[in-house]
Amino acid sequence: QVQLVESGGGSVQAGGSLRLSCVASVSGFIVDVMGWYRQAPGKERELVAKISSGEIINYNELVEGRFFISRGNAKNTVNLQMHSLKLEDTAVYYCNAEARRYGRSNRSSFWGQGTQVTVSS
Repeated sequence: QVQLVESGGGSVQAGGSLRLSCVASVSGFIVDVMGWYRQAPGKERELVAKISSGEIINYNELVEGRFFISRGNAKNTVNLQMHSLKLEDTAVYYCNAEARRYGRSNRSSFWGQGTQVTVSS
């Protein structure tokens, strides 16, 4: 099983910074990719950034150059440093892990509970 616990988030003024962290508790799985998605009211969930075990990083073009994803010092942790936050960054941010059972190639997707990020003017 893979359980994800997020921390960070909160409220900030436009132009400010926030940091999100996610720790995965893993049993019986290998985590290949960890990342962050977000969902604003009335919108679909979208990728923010993700990082693979091989350190391949993908960013949503809307956040590239402002947000930075990195692996934490502990195994199966991921951080998202957000700078120059905009009103449109307001959303619930979800940690995601793509993991597979040992000896298998197909991945399952696991989600955290989500953490609110609110950017105000």
